Amino acid sequence: MGVAAGKGCRRSEAMIEIRIHGRGGQGGVTLAKLIATSRFLEGLSVQAFGLYAAERSGAPIQAFCRYSDEPITNRNLIYEPDHVIVLDPTLVGPPIAAGLKIGGWILINSPQSPEEYAGQFPRHRLAAVDATSIARDNNLGTRSVPIVNTALAGAVCKILAIPLHEMRAALEHLGFKGSNLTAATRACEEVRQLALSNEFDHTEEVAAPLPEGRGPSILAGAGGSLPAIKTGQWASEQPHRQQLIPPCNHICPAGNNVQGFLNALARQETDEALEILLRTTPFPSICGRACPAPCMEACNRIELDGAVNVRQMERYAGDHGQVAPEALAVRDERIAIIGSGPAGLTAAYHLARFGYRVKVFESGPDIGGLLRTGIPEFRLPGDVVAREIDRILGLGIIVETDHRIDRQSLLDLARNHDALLVATGLQQQRDLRLGMDGTETVVQGIDFLDHVHRGDVRVDGEDVLVIGGGNTAIDAARSALRLGARSVRVVYRRTRIEMPAIREEIDEAIEEGVALELLSLPVALQEEPSDGIRRHQRLTCRRMKLGEPDESRRRAPVEIPGSEFELACNRVILALGQSRDLSVFPEGTEVREGTQLLGLLETPLFAIGDLATGDGTVAGAIGSGRRAAVRIHNVLSGENLQISEHAEALRDVDAWRDDVIRADAMKLHVFERQPASEGDSLALSERRSTFDEVHMGLEDSSEATRCLSCGVCNECDLCCTYCPEGVLKRVGHRLEFDYAYCKGCGVCMAECPRNVIFMSHL
Repeated sequence: MGVAAGKGCRRSEAMIEIRIHGRGGQGGVTLAKLIATSRFLEGLSVQAFGLYAAERSGAPIQAFCRYSDEPITNRNLIYEPDHVIVLDPTLVGPPIAAGLKIGGWILINSPQSPEEYAGQFPRHRLAAVDATSIARDNNLGTRSVPIVNTALAGAVCKILAIPLHEMRAALEHLGFKGSNLTAATRACEEVRQLALSNEFDHTEEVAAPLPEGRGPSILAGAGGSLPAIKTGQWASEQPHRQQLIPPCNHICPAGNNVQGFLNALARQETDEALEILLRTTPFPSICGRACPAPCMEACNRIELDGAVNVRQMERYAGDHGQVAPEALAVRDERIAIIGSGPAGLTAAYHLARFGYRVKVFESGPDIGGLLRTGIPEFRLPGDVVAREIDRILGLGIIVETDHRIDRQSLLDLARNHDALLVATGLQQQRDLRLGMDGTETVVQGIDFLDHVHRGDVRVDGEDVLVIGGGNTAIDAARSALRLGARSVRVVYRRTRIEMPAIREEIDEAIEEGVALELLSLPVALQEEPSDGIRRHQRLTCRRMKLGEPDESRRRAPVEIPGSEFELACNRVILALGQSRDLSVFPEGTEVREGTQLLGLLETPLFAIGDLATGDGTVAGAIGSGRRAAVRIHNVLSGENLQISEHAEALRDVDAWRDDVIRADAMKLHVFERQPASEGDSLALSERRSTFDEVHMGLEDSSEATRCLSCGVCNECDLCCTYCPEGVLKRVGHRLEFDYAYCKGCGVCMAECPRNVIFMSHL
């Protein structure tokens, strides 16, 4: 049993964990469900479940119950309970108090007074009730095996200050009536309590010791015993621990430890999550808004109930975490970086953390590149960009703006610096030669968005056509709507499936009123007579169909002869992508990421970001900048730091490495279904009239608890719990196998939901 809260939560309740020790047939698991149900009906989040050693009457069992006013995400057994309930007095002994918190209650089904047990449990409060006699008097069970759970439920009310009527409501909810209600009421009245001595030092910790070299098994503390014979020589296989690569980590273009920062957020360690992200990216808040999030497309949880909302979680860590990165060393070498977009600034950030003296040259008046000018405010507010750039510059990086670097000045920089990085992006804009290029009617998408940022463009009442299918096209279309365009239509030569723009952005554009004209190729633009107010044009297009896949792995568009049609417009925005401008390099230079370019006066020179990869995403530029920083460091320091190489093939799932864990290697059936959190958004009625940010972000980090921790041990302890011999234990963050006793049964491997444990032949 594991459910969310019931009706509106009436009281604030910290997490309470109860462990129940009993024998088969006494109703221990049902008692856990009764306690949980009484709390659930009062609006709390609850769990109740059992653990059986052998499926027979009288065999030792344990049951567990948790309740809290916050959603419960912990699925482990309870090792450090707040309280313990013992259904059979023959089980009373030191093991039942193992891990029990100081001052916690031990409720024992016994005719003896609690004072009789005080010597065994001096650090805990004690209570006793003769639940066996109460059960027999009410004909619950048989004379030989009385069912004592409903009586003990009444006793629980008394010691934990749960109103009896709430437990009676739980009994009735689960179908218990008549004598069960009578038994609960009587036990509540007859339970005897012994408070903890006030003289005891509550700061002292105590736990029952485990046998040397053994972990807690399903028998521990339940009347069983651990094996004495060293049976490891019987084994033909042995279990071992492995760590596989989560698909989100593998595919992240920035190289982020996605599973790691989500794990920190799941533990509500926001600063730790941000620190993990800042090891690889200086732009978590930016990527949490503008990244296409291939990690979400690769998330194994899609096979269960939908991907983890990694993008929003990265945004949460970036917006709410408080971490000030510092340089890890001090070095004398000077490094020049040309271009202050995401690739250049990322390289500067990592090199500054290595301790190098870094100077960035920017041809424009502001640093940030397309982060400043190419993404509209409703997707990426300027104050977010400024905050993350300030964190980078806080490392002591020097920036020189309005300083364009040409071929000669690049040579001059090489003479005065120990290494150079060129991160000038994609500068040359593509056009279609429609016949009116260069006029006021036809504008490039990047230029249009720059003017939008500057506030010096208007399209009131115009019919706007945007040609292209990427993020720039969608951003320009949505911006035109907000600037008062009468209509906006995106013209694209493939289908929506092939559009490279972020899918959610396309959805939102359509919601806001942008129309898609798909499988359409612009051919010519002609001007019509003016009405005296504005110019009018006709864009002639030709219908297309899809053929075989091309080098982009998308089906290539093929023209349909004689299918021309016209679209009326007042303005055309070209968003056809951009290409590299290599004029800064000596003629004949071949630019490839990861390859040192010409030795200019023996100075290491690398091209990075879109200039080298053509990736076209912020995350891709971040990854390229980080890899370049490591390469520069290795060249200058003589070290050999390793970093994974970028490869477009990462998007091809069939080409993934064998150590990347897939959904079919996970035991998804053991995880509860839980829909993803999307967060609030600006009302659709408001979007067309404002550039305010559309998405508000998530209020808390609970979405991170949906992460399955694929291929990485999250210490759920199922392997230790179900080890029948108790020869497996967790020590800190390690698993230790006692191979002298391990028979190689493979239960630990079978129970591991994340494929962390595997069996190898001897």
